[in-house]
Amino acid sequence: MTSTAPDIGLKPFHAMEMVSLAQEIEASGRSVCHLEVGEPAAPPAPRVIEAVRAALPQPQRYTASKGLIELREALAHYYESQHGVSADPQSMMVTMGSSSGFILAFHAAFRPGAKIAVTRPGYPAYLNTLDGLGFRAVEIPLTAASGWRLTAADIEAAYRAEPFEGLLFASPANPTGAAVDRQGLKEIIDACARLGVRFISDEIYHGLDYRGPSVSALELTGDAIVINSFSKYYCMTGWRVGWMVLPPDLIRRAEMLQQNFFISAPTLSQIGATVALGERDYSEEQKARYAANRTLINKGLRELGLDTGHEAEGAFYAYADVSRFTNDSLAFSKELLNQAAVAATPGIDFDRVNGNRFVRFSYAGSAETIEEALTRMSHFLSTR
Repeated sequence: MTSTAPDIGLKPFHAMEMVSLAQEIEASGRSVCHLEVGEPAAPPAPRVIEAVRAALPQPQRYTASKGLIELREALAHYYESQHGVSADPQSMMVTMGSSSGFILAFHAAFRPGAKIAVTRPGYPAYLNTLDGLGFRAVEIPLTAASGWRLTAADIEAAYRAEPFEGLLFASPANPTGAAVDRQGLKEIIDACARLGVRFISDEIYHGLDYRGPSVSALELTGDAIVINSFSKYYCMTGWRVGWMVLPPDLIRRAEMLQQNFFISAPTLSQIGATVALGERDYSEEQKARYAANRTLINKGLRELGLDTGHEAEGAFYAYADVSRFTNDSLAFSKELLNQAAVAATPGIDFDRVNGNRFVRFSYAGSAETIEEALTRMSHFLSTR
């Protein structure tokens, strides 16, 4: 069963709304436990900071619209070493985070008004970006019973109900942390090929897969649009730098769009990103902390009566069923923030149909923050 949203309308990004409300509380002198945004607590690797510091006295001019050739060559090496894939630096575009990558992908690959499928629950900016650009979203609902994983059968059923021209899919996913294995991804890609659907692989949480190495769509096809970012694995959210790998038929069109929409990604961020690719040992240290936090928060939430199902296979989120306490996740999240000073994101951000029953908690921060948040939540829930 599918649902379409041709007139879905622009909605707030509730995670960012919660950030603003939390900052207002902090301005009044109260401390807030931040579990609302997927933002690593650690800074980038020390060598990243050193490289940017050394570049600061130099003029920071535009780079080529595709990005620094040094960075694109480093990305080609990354795909060779991590994924065993030969990728042409000329097929790559350095972007302003993954966000501009979505905009470029939609405009480069699809006609105005095209239908593009996404999963529900899913990253809220997917729907809002599609709506804001005049495209139409087809939502494919997923369930906790299936581990929140998309299957080829789901895609084919959705397509029969309402054909679409593209599929945007993330593994590991936000907000559930669900991830498909290599065979599952191959079946998804093969289903798209059979249906003539352009596949867009959102790989922003690659590297943060707790089962083993993340599998890129590039390992399985040369026809996908791959979007990634330095935000999560490389601890560079505010640097606003990401990248795309494009199939040959879209490279020139995407480059022209980049020239006109964004000119180029920030130069200093590209310098830092080039160094970050060689600092995976540092990123793996952060990942080990997230893994420990995953165990900590899931155990704590279950003890509080919040059902998180199976632990997430990737990313750094716990998507908790709060229906024991509320049927209004937005009101619940605001009360949790105002009364307990714990910031979390209501599930309606990710699922406009059933998200009223869920709240997402990020465990990208420190263990100390999570422990304090669980203590505060225990007191908060004891009064409900």
